[in-house]
Amino acid sequence: MRFRATIENVNTFFRIIQAIEKLQKKCIIKFSEEVMSIICNSETNDGGIQVWSQIKVDSLFTSYRIQSCADNVITMALASEALLAALRSASQPPKGSAYETEEIIMKLAKKNDHAVLTFEIIGMSRQGRKMRVAHDVKIEVLKPADVANLKEPMCPEPDVHIILPPLQKIRPIVERLRPMSDFLAVRANNNGRLQLAIRTDSVSVDTEWRNCKNTNQAPSDSQNQRDPDADEDAARDPDQLFSVLVSTKSFFKFLNSHVVSTTTIACICQNHCMILYVYVGDLADAGGVLTFYIPGQLLDD
Repeated sequence: MRFRATIENVNTFFRIIQAIEKLQKKCIIKFSEEVMSIICNSETNDGGIQVWSQIKVDSLFTSYRIQSCADNVITMALASEALLAALRSASQPPKGSAYETEEIIMKLAKKNDHAVLTFEIIGMSRQGRKMRVAHDVKIEVLKPADVANLKEPMCPEPDVHIILPPLQKIRPIVERLRPMSDFLAVRANNNGRLQLAIRTDSVSVDTEWRNCKNTNQAPSDSQNQRDPDADEDAARDPDQLFSVLVSTKSFFKFLNSHVVSTTTIACICQNHCMILYVYVGDLADAGGVLTFYIPGQLLDD
């Protein structure tokens, strides 16, 4: 089993893991020949939020080499915080540091009989000398049988797809709503209307955006069997609002992905779940997509 790559776009890699680290203490990363997948699927997450992401290898790495007996796929579990710390060191050298980063190499290694992902930072000192700084992140290499059990959530066909306003503009609104209620209603229609609302015995708040753009399909739709009549009812009445009630805390955690987002498509499955596709880079030529699944909440009457 061999793996080695030069991190060409360390700032983007750092921002992706920055968004992931807010959700779960451990994540799963699967490296293949063309794609890096990042998975957070623990049921212990508050609100049950999951992440299934695919990032194109050539959008982050150069000199990429991978070899394994599992069809050249290597899957590992590791601490999100430790990975973030290594990438932070690589992307943001300490102030007053005596070197300037020239190259960052990521490779699979073994230290003290334990598998690690090593980040080797190669730089040049102010005196013109080569310097090397290494950060080791402990990993657990997953067996192919365990990898085969990793399955994305099964969801019904979404009732509406809508492009969200910039996440950094939504975040302060949800931050103000969060202390008021544990649950947030998200509503949208096929005529560019988006609502965020909370209802309690003591407070009722609605925030609405109009003229958002609707889209016909999101990345995963091509993988699912589509019912040609599934959107007929929605098409007859584009003003019909579809709604899902989600954990306010989970939605706020998702909004941490504003650090990497350029375009975000929200898909609402009425009273079931919300699927959010966060594009890394421009929509037309995105380097990858972070897919967030937030389950709907059912409240007792």
